[in-house]
Amino acid sequence: MHRIQISAIVARVCVLFGVLVLPIVSGCGESGGAKPVVIYVSADETVARGILQSFEEQTGIDVIPLFDTEATKTTGLASRLCAERDRPRADLFWSSECFRMIELDETGILAPLTGAPFDTWMEGRSGQWKGDQGTWFGFAPRARVLVYSPERLAASDVPKTWFDLADPQWANRLAMADPRFGTTSGHVGAIRAHLMDVEKGDAYEAWLAGLARNKIAVLISGNAGVVEGVASGEYDLGMTDTDDVWAARAQGLNVALVYPRHTASNEEGGGTLLVPNTVARIAGGPNPEGAQRLAAWLLSEEVEQALAASDSKNIPLRGDAGDYAVPDPLDVDLVEASRQMPSAIQEAREAFKQSEGGV
Repeated sequence: MHRIQISAIVARVCVLFGVLVLPIVSGCGESGGAKPVVIYVSADETVARGILQSFEEQTGIDVIPLFDTEATKTTGLASRLCAERDRPRADLFWSSECFRMIELDETGILAPLTGAPFDTWMEGRSGQWKGDQGTWFGFAPRARVLVYSPERLAASDVPKTWFDLADPQWANRLAMADPRFGTTSGHVGAIRAHLMDVEKGDAYEAWLAGLARNKIAVLISGNAGVVEGVASGEYDLGMTDTDDVWAARAQGLNVALVYPRHTASNEEGGGTLLVPNTVARIAGGPNPEGAQRLAAWLLSEEVEQALAASDSKNIPLRGDAGDYAVPDPLDVDLVEASRQMPSAIQEAREAFKQSEGGV
């Protein structure tokens, strides 16, 4: 039932974005006789391009990347892959999150990757870092956080859980990104899945109602826009991702973050949500051998450290994460979160439609 629901949603999105499907620029040659690898990328271009260039330099294999716009990000590329499924043009998809990747997996667009490092990826590690059939692999996650201005709020006054945002004291002080896109959509799906898992009935709808009463602003400018709104003083708190906060701080903005929990208790596994980058091979892609090599490279410690050192400060899964370690990440089934996402988004839109700035 869930598979049919998600397939239908992806199909509708493909129709919606079909006018955006354009041919890849031709004329790109091969390096040293090796066939180039075509990769669709929703990670930030400023970060991803240098990593892909390093792969080219070390292997002599040309990489042809296709980046998406900031407005549509992963949603637009997932739609393109869906529209191209009968004649795939991409070999790999590098997504900055996991939820659309899981949706693509549910529709059969992804193909397994086998061998090293795929067969034993993150064995013995807590969390969900690969698809059951080896069709997608998670790495270098970001965390969902609350951003605030230390000039206006003390860290001790910032909510300790995501559900504290429904408290009336935060009325007209909150912002979030449009829940139809990006990590925000995955987060609401994860919250709905988590609350259903702990058998709290209509707790998700009750939380949304509280946010709506507080007139939460829903911004089409995305998570970065949320951080900018908090930095400018328009809002006191914002739901966003770690990378957007670190990028703002690198630009000199005076913002800080906290890692809210999904449980009021200190029960293990109730902390904040980690959202991994993901990589997957496209079924029927023209260069499966090249796809295998580039995917393995993206899962390497070298790339993980490069992402950790970048402005996005992605969290390394191997070694010491240092100041960027997340205390007690949320234990949630990411596949179930993706399956809950359509309902979670629809319920959020209904709750917020009367809210100022709602969508």
